[in-house]
Amino acid sequence: MNTLSHTRIGIISDTHGYLDPRIADVIEDCDLAIHAGDIMGQHILEQMQPRSGDVIAIRGNNDNEFVWDCDQHPTLSTLDHIAHIELQGGNLVVVHGHMHGGNHPSHTVMRTQFPDARAIIYGHSHKMICDTELSPWVMNPGASGQTRTHGGPSCLILEISGDDWNIESIRFKDDE
Repeated sequence: MNTLSHTRIGIISDTHGYLDPRIADVIEDCDLAIHAGDIMGQHILEQMQPRSGDVIAIRGNNDNEFVWDCDQHPTLSTLDHIAHIELQGGNLVVVHGHMHGGNHPSHTVMRTQFPDARAIIYGHSHKMICDTELSPWVMNPGASGQTRTHGGPSCLILEISGDDWNIESIRFKDDE
């Protein structure tokens, strides 16, 4: 991936067929967008419109031929279960998390599996988490749609400037 001197990355997960329009607006102000699985439809990827147009998405446990419309299976077939993204200052790994501890994905297991990552993004639990005390960082943007948002749709913004990485958590209230 080409890196800019300053890169802003919008990170979402668990849309389950609906992308909150406020989250879509946040993504429009980013250079790159990442979806950590449970997309459940090509229309979600089309609604993700970062400045560059670059969207990286992986499959979640609900991204399968039984959920996606038949005419969208070609897009579904292009999605991997893991993404390794080389960025300025380190590597970012994206997984869904369901294969790392079920309903409570294990940060220890992910750190053991991807020790060379600077950060690991996962979804599945629908709970926003920014575990940056140990390396690699392990982060979950929470749910970016309507399903089990635990207080409202949310996302993360990773800002990279040189080798400096900063994470911002964004949550919108359910009732807005």
